[in-house]
Amino acid sequence: MAYLDYKGKDVAELQGLLAETRGLLHELVFKHSIGQLKNVREITLAKKSIAHLMTALNAIKA
Repeated sequence: MAYLDYKGKDVAELQGLLAETRGLLHELVFKHSIGQLKNVREITLAKKSIAHLMTALNAIKA
């Protein structure tokens, strides 16, 4: 998702999405290490989503 999709959400919802996305990233990296992941680009997309979520959270805190 893009940063603008996260911009209007509250802190609790963003933290929940962040935890969910970090779990997904962990799962994707594990699948990649054992050779089950076919689309490696999903790892990059998950990392970008985490960065967007962290940016939205930091913008709220500032």
